[in-house]
Amino acid sequence: MGLIQSIILGIVQGVGEFLPVSSSAHLIVVPWLLGWQEHSLAFDVALHAGTLAAVVVYFWRDWFGIIKGKFLWYIVVASIPGAIIGKLLEEKAETVFRSPILIACTMGVFAVIFYLIDRFSWKTRSLKTVNYFDSLIIGISQALAIIPGVSRSGITMASGMGLRFGREAAARFSFLISAPIIFGATVLKFKDISAIASGEDGFSLLVGFTVSAVTGFLSIHFLLGYLKRHSFTAFVIYRIIFSLIIFSVFFIRK
Repeated sequence: MGLIQSIILGIVQGVGEFLPVSSSAHLIVVPWLLGWQEHSLAFDVALHAGTLAAVVVYFWRDWFGIIKGKFLWYIVVASIPGAIIGKLLEEKAETVFRSPILIACTMGVFAVIFYLIDRFSWKTRSLKTVNYFDSLIIGISQALAIIPGVSRSGITMASGMGLRFGREAAARFSFLISAPIIFGATVLKFKDISAIASGEDGFSLLVGFTVSAVTGFLSIHFLLGYLKRHSFTAFVIYRIIFSLIIFSVFFIRK
């Protein structure tokens, strides 16, 4: 993989992981649109590890309190469904789920779902009121994100707002629960990632990881500020446009 490609994919992952636009969808579709050789799921996971670093660094003060308190168990409960589903559907994630048409459909359908939840939910709760039921529901929704185009951050934030959490609170919880699921995926793919790192694409992998971490950090900071004043509408419009682009290119090439 070329250096420019790894930089672009690092930016795609760093931005897409925390904005509700699906980083996994973009990591599949961007190379497809540009005619690049398809890269492995292990490379995607390595880029996700960069955003894991961003979450750990950005919320470093929060983690000290989380580790000592009850909130840690809310994160654990929210992570269990995704870990189970991810393991069960690992093979499909590497094959069937990487279809551009499937991604176009999920991008469009979930754009509508996100808009409706954002538009009509009450959004009155803060994270101080979170409980195990909330964690389980958000965790189950997170499991759906194994399908590219759903968006892990989007579906978990939407679920949080559906449970009446404010946009910023839902986003913060979404970012925090991303850490265990990304860590777990990294562990599962560690052997494959190590093989890439020790090969000719090792430097490209390091660059992609670093770019992903830096852009991920900036994305977290941006979105937490953005959601204090704005709705999800801009992201909904983007998802629909992106979905239409995929459909158009697919049928033109066909």
